[in-house]
Amino acid sequence: MSEPDKVWVGDITYIATDEGWLFLAVVIDLFSRQVVGWSLRQDMTRELVIDALRMAWFKRHPGKDAGLIFHSDRGSQYASKDYRDVLTEYGITASMSRRGNCWDNACSETLFGSLKVERLHGQRFKSRRQAKDEVVAWLLWYNRTRLHSTLAYTSPMQFEEAWLASQPRQASA
Repeated sequence: MSEPDKVWVGDITYIATDEGWLFLAVVIDLFSRQVVGWSLRQDMTRELVIDALRMAWFKRHPGKDAGLIFHSDRGSQYASKDYRDVLTEYGITASMSRRGNCWDNACSETLFGSLKVERLHGQRFKSRRQAKDEVVAWLLWYNRTRLHSTLAYTSPMQFEEAWLASQPRQASA
């Protein structure tokens, strides 16, 4: 991607707690690998992915004419009418993986693998609240600090800041 907010990807993973499952949905900007939206819930309904998308939209404000594409797998949450209605409302074009092809969403799968290996491995969460705190702390660290080889060993936020600084300044009227 040549600039932010052109292609976002989303996916869902789960985290075990003593109270039951905690589900995490993320929205990642492919330009910088920054997690621009997320949602954590005890159920894996369409609201989980809608909340993550709304968070990304309100954080980034790409505009309805940005030509933004949102890519996901074929999960029922992403295929739901309610989710598609939100995409339409925001002017986002939906893109879905081919049937049986998980590699189309490799970026989000990599994020989840890193979360589980780097932060959650070996931990036992007594409550969903405890797991949520760990996940949110890791997501913030990931965006601000974690270095990526695909980003010339900078963090997602540093990569976007450097890109923004390199853009020609608009003359003010």
